[in-house]
Amino acid sequence: MKSYTEHLWFNTSKRIEFINITDKVEQAVRKSGVKEGFALVNAMHITASVFINDNESGLIQDFQEWLHKLVDVKKGYEHNLTGEDNAYAHLMRTIMGREVVVAITHGKLDFGPWEQIFYAEFDGQRKKRVMIKIIGE
Repeated sequence: MKSYTEHLWFNTSKRIEFINITDKVEQAVRKSGVKEGFALVNAMHITASVFINDNESGLIQDFQEWLHKLVDVKKGYEHNLTGEDNAYAHLMRTIMGREVVVAITHGKLDFGPWEQIFYAEFDGQRKKRVMIKIIGE
């Protein structure tokens, strides 16, 4: 059994941003040498998310609009009384999820049609990290 770990670092220019990281995860799979197994891709911050969906710009815009309808970024949340101003980011992360697991088959990510891996940042403009953990043979 092989195990391989890699970290991706982000410092987004915007507070809320969506980044397709599929190529970076595919590179990590190649580096790992794993032919059959799993890749875990995990946002290591509580104001960011990793999720799988279609890489279509209209859909990314739809996600942003939908999240803003569900979560008011200007609301006076209790969490913000601690001196933070990012309660909305915690809520968005809860909606979008923390991580994804993708099967590796014949040394490649085993996706369904159109699936891609995204990093979603909800409290950006500072250094954040995503962990890729690959396990298999």
